[in-house]
Amino acid sequence: MKRTALSLVLSAALLAVAPAVALAQAATAATTAPAGSPSQLVLDNSTRILSTLESRRAEFTANRAALRQFVASEFNTIFDRDYAARLVLGVHGRGAAEADVKLFADALADSLMQRYGSSLLDLNSKLKVRIKSETPLRGGAIVKVSSEYLRQGAAAPVPVDYLMRKVGTQWKLFDVMVEGVSFVQTFRNQFDAPLKQKSIAQVAADIKAGKLQAQASE
Repeated sequence: MKRTALSLVLSAALLAVAPAVALAQAATAATTAPAGSPSQLVLDNSTRILSTLESRRAEFTANRAALRQFVASEFNTIFDRDYAARLVLGVHGRGAAEADVKLFADALADSLMQRYGSSLLDLNSKLKVRIKSETPLRGGAIVKVSSEYLRQGAAAPVPVDYLMRKVGTQWKLFDVMVEGVSFVQTFRNQFDAPLKQKSIAQVAADIKAGKLQAQASE
């Protein structure tokens, strides 16, 4: 997938939304998803977020601070940022202090939202998303929700998979795979070299300062 397309899909997928599901289609699909399931969560978020983007598009276009606040709120609600950060850190996160992991998680999330959050305004409401399946993994501790992004005029749909785990009573997103490319693996590869040279806290500070930036595509 081209960088621009990946950026657009990833920015939406990080919020666990089907970014261009028409509201009527989401309601129809919801009848096949068990209540409270990860698939239902994706569909419910799709409806709410798309509706908000459409109704507040003019406001968000003129006021990017309001858009960032909305994106951050949704991101924090559904995304298990600390768990995802540990996966991104990989071997560098083994035995790391929770405070350092949180610093890295917050810096990574903020960088992603600053770079790609505004892409949500470019979403075309005529795009469609189809939930294909919901697959339990590791004895049900993790669930993969498989979907397809159906782009108008495009020959082939774009496969987007969400990996979710239950935290307390809520399902949380921790990885997204676009055309088989993992969010976690992409950033693990990107930050491996800096983490070999500096501490987690130092790399987090570099990300926050803009010296390092999370890139949706290498």
